[in-house]
Amino acid sequence: MSVIGQQIKKYRSVKGITQEQLGRLIGVTTQAVSKWECGGTPDAELLPALADVFGVSIDALFGREEQNISRSLADKLCGMPEHQAYRDAFNLLWSVEIGILNNTIQDEHFVSQFVDYAAFAEGKRDYFIKAMQDGGMLTLRLSPDLNYGFLMVEPKTSLREQLVDRERLRQVFEIFADKTLLDILFFMYSRPNTPITASFIGKYTGLSDEEVQHCMKKLCRSHLATHQAINTAEGEMHTYLFHQESSVVPLLCFADEIAKEDFTDLSLVFTRQKPLL
Repeated sequence: MSVIGQQIKKYRSVKGITQEQLGRLIGVTTQAVSKWECGGTPDAELLPALADVFGVSIDALFGREEQNISRSLADKLCGMPEHQAYRDAFNLLWSVEIGILNNTIQDEHFVSQFVDYAAFAEGKRDYFIKAMQDGGMLTLRLSPDLNYGFLMVEPKTSLREQLVDRERLRQVFEIFADKTLLDILFFMYSRPNTPITASFIGKYTGLSDEEVQHCMKKLCRSHLATHQAINTAEGEMHTYLFHQESSVVPLLCFADEIAKEDFTDLSLVFTRQKPLL
């Protein structure tokens, strides 16, 4: 087997795709890919496409450059527009999940489509890939217009030791369980990060100033907002600066997972022997 054939086979295995899938991605037959891996050499004009599919340099295809994966991925994403970087990062997350799951997803048609996850843009279902293993936990969501993932490395100590006390956790969930507070949160995240008066919040939520101030005290205690009183000619005016807390959106997404009834578990791997908490 030639060096380049060895490299193609290695990177194809790492990527978790078949010879047929690789052929479709670069526009050649399955037989051509098989020929390369048995000792043949692809045409020079195909090398950039192969390197792009595998996420490596052309030199790496010849075995001359084994790049540090983390550094090469960082360099690749840094050179992209923000929107494209997020899109490519999500594709990379898929590759990570497939690798962790040891190719337990057997639906090759699905895997082939998801080499570019945008193939699901026309779908109408939500797909979930979840795993709870002793090394950690992960979940990936594929929806027509909502795609995200979560990966947790198993703590050396128990997960329970890493979390704050249950009373403080309960206080956080108490905010999201309160319909009025949840309405304010949704309103808050629909606004730019600028100070807002209590009366302005009340106008769009139907609450009185007193009700808004009562609710905002709870949000301020949870560090989701900051209160500031301003003296004006008409009297004291209460303003609130909402913190763009990035953890709120994932929490809402995960709550939506639990609440959702119509979805497909593409793969659910539960090999965990350790307690969850």
